[in-house]
Amino acid sequence: MSGVNLSAETSKMFRVRKTCSKMLKNRGYNVADEDLNMTTETFRNQFGEDPSRDSISLLVEKPDRGPEDQLFVFFPDDDKVGVKTLKFYCTRMKEANVTTAIVVVKEKLTSFAKAAVKEMSNFNYRMEFFRDAELLVDITEHKLVPQHVLLTSEQKVQLLERYRLKPSQLPRIQVTDPIARYYGLKHHQVVKIIRPSETAGRYITYRICIGS
Repeated sequence: MSGVNLSAETSKMFRVRKTCSKMLKNRGYNVADEDLNMTTETFRNQFGEDPSRDSISLLVEKPDRGPEDQLFVFFPDDDKVGVKTLKFYCTRMKEANVTTAIVVVKEKLTSFAKAAVKEMSNFNYRMEFFRDAELLVDITEHKLVPQHVLLTSEQKVQLLERYRLKPSQLPRIQVTDPIARYYGLKHHQVVKIIRPSETAGRYITYRICIGS
């Protein structure tokens, strides 16, 4: 990281956005190298000394999938995000034909906004929420967090057939688990967990995501 000094708020925005970029990369999205390797100096040059949070939004897509698998990341300026802001984001999503978004909030949602999110899900719009504090560091870079790999639907079927298992027989990971949220896991998706082993080199387990 360069030696450029940023204000406390701008420094936080830089760290949160960079963690978001890494998280999206780990989810399989195309993320520009300049976002993944951004320094405080390049952040300031691109967004200014005191940027608005709305100006640092992201739009990414998965390789070879195109517009049907895009994702927005929004950073609202509001201390408590309400219905008006979410409706504005929903309009942007409709205009861009994007159905999934991550909303990174300073503090929390209002109770009315939480109800609005549930209503949006009925129209196939999915919004995930993170607080700034949850994205100041990348949790997957902690030495105690093993590698997680999301299985495709085909890989999941092959796994269950190979070991003659029913989905209910797999160990579980709750959809609210920090790692499940980081990877955007959905109900009944399966992750492969790879841990180092002194005897075997690596030790592999599987977990199925439970919750809605």
